[in-house]
Amino acid sequence: MFETGAIVMQVGQRCPTLLPTDPATRARTITWMFAAMNSVEPAVQDLASIDLFFANEEWAKLRRAGAEKHAQLRLDGIAASLAGRDYLEGEFTAGDLLMVTVLRILRHTQLVKNMPVLAAYQARCEARPAFRRALSAHLAPFEKYAPAA
Repeated sequence: MFETGAIVMQVGQRCPTLLPTDPATRARTITWMFAAMNSVEPAVQDLASIDLFFANEEWAKLRRAGAEKHAQLRLDGIAASLAGRDYLEGEFTAGDLLMVTVLRILRHTQLVKNMPVLAAYQARCEARPAFRRALSAHLAPFEKYAPAA
């Protein structure tokens, strides 16, 4: 398997924490998984691509404000859904795992940091021991093969 969403779905099918067994909660969790990958990530990735790869291009300078506004609208929606809750479904699920992975793309900006509810949510998700172990394992090959300083 090679797609993040598919991998998380596969793992979730064996882990009721990630993919709850209650049909309504499971359906909402899957909806959040798709929202992270298909609604939020494209807007976030568009902004990140402009900032990280094309910042000096004239077209990128013209496009950036619109890309940031689009990303901000998606972030506003997540923040509204989190109002009064620690996680998207109250308890941590695969929807949160994918959503925080998408939010991490924006760490080169202040967008998430400037929204206290999202900054706290991201910190809460990233502090989970399983998330830290998975991120460490994911980054290990990059660190191992990083060019010498």
